[in-house]
Amino acid sequence: MKSYHLPLLILILLSCGFNKPNTTQSTPPGHQLWTDLLQKHVRQDGMVDYRGFIKDSTKLNQYLSTLENHIPADNWSEKEKLAYWINAYNAYTIQLVIRHYPLESIKDISGFLSIPFVNSAWDIKFIELGGEKLDLNNIEHSILRKEFDEPRIHFAINCASISCPVLRNEAFTADKLEAQLEEQTKIFLNNPEKNRIGKNEIEISKIFSWFGGDFKKEGTIIDFINPYTATDISPGASVKYIDYNWQLNDSK
Repeated sequence: MKSYHLPLLILILLSCGFNKPNTTQSTPPGHQLWTDLLQKHVRQDGMVDYRGFIKDSTKLNQYLSTLENHIPADNWSEKEKLAYWINAYNAYTIQLVIRHYPLESIKDISGFLSIPFVNSAWDIKFIELGGEKLDLNNIEHSILRKEFDEPRIHFAINCASISCPVLRNEAFTADKLEAQLEEQTKIFLNNPEKNRIGKNEIEISKIFSWFGGDFKKEGTIIDFINPYTATDISPGASVKYIDYNWQLNDSK
């Protein structure tokens, strides 16, 4: 999840010539192995044992191989596709981090050229799905945000940083997806370290600034937030954004 302005983001994505992986008839994969890894290496507060993931890298690669062999197809339901891509984003983020571990921040990762907003951790094409070389930006912006009308994905995908929504310690699955997205949103919005909600003033994550349009499709950002918090926010409440902490969400 990058902190650059949206117009620049769109220009970058268009220039990349990304093509969505070809879809054929296939069966959705099981995600139990991913759940097993998450429950073993992710604390309830979302902090991640990256050293533990390194020790279990064979199992992580096994899960990623399962994703590579089961590309979303037209015969899948929307929930099956969405759960797949959320899990893929999170699992490949873990793989990217452990490949470069130890790190202070995921933003320390870059390719062979250090070009701001172009050659960052989110632009490294290390993912192979459906015969395509993808990066994390492709999954987030060209698939999750483009193909699904679902703003709650921003609280389901994890950017390996302290200010990110927590990495859920279970896989997203089609049968539980609605409840999981609702819970992720509530957890994030009611965490005072990431959002501070008052009746007449709110201080909220920069996620709501970077991706403001995703949350305004049926009203204002306050309209989106209000159902998830105990405080009834005034429609005219002032809105401030909290500085983002990109420190690695490492449980060490």
